[in-house]
Amino acid sequence: MIIRKLFKFENAHIVRGCSTQRCRASLHGHSYKVEVLFESQYLDHGQMVYDFGLMKQGMKELIDSFDHAIALWDGDDSEYIADMKKHSQRWVQLPISPSAEQFSRVIFVMIDTLLGCTKSINGERGVKLHSIIVHETDTGYAQAFAEDAYSEIMGRIELDKILFSDEVRSSWNDPKLWEKVKKGEMFVNPRTV
Repeated sequence: MIIRKLFKFENAHIVRGCSTQRCRASLHGHSYKVEVLFESQYLDHGQMVYDFGLMKQGMKELIDSFDHAIALWDGDDSEYIADMKKHSQRWVQLPISPSAEQFSRVIFVMIDTLLGCTKSINGERGVKLHSIIVHETDTGYAQAFAEDAYSEIMGRIELDKILFSDEVRSSWNDPKLWEKVKKGEMFVNPRTV
């Protein structure tokens, strides 16, 4: 069975090297919709694959990190990166160019890693991240599966190279969330009432 949760965020970026002049040379933004799809052949004690309420914790916080922020590619011009960080409190620096395709891959790696650090307490089992769909516009989206997210051909996504501004980290319930995820520290999902 597959379940899906939809998240939304507003984000600005430049996608260097793309075919469209406007996209590669001008800062612009999108209203993103992100679909997180989980799969399992089992149901938990509440007869669910994975309680949607559990996604309101770390998963929502990580995806919401991109909201009203600028996505920066660490391979871009260093002066541009410094200027954007100087003039924006909310930014996320990525080891990939922030295209819809790469957003789907990086969000897959982030959520998959967080899921792997989450201790099940209500009989959840066999829950896997099926895919991430990133809608950049109403008419276009990119969908990443595990083989895409961890593809050597598309380029490895290193968690240590994903950086969040102080303003983004301060909005999390636990400002050390990302450090804990990268270290693989176990999270316990409390039962929701």
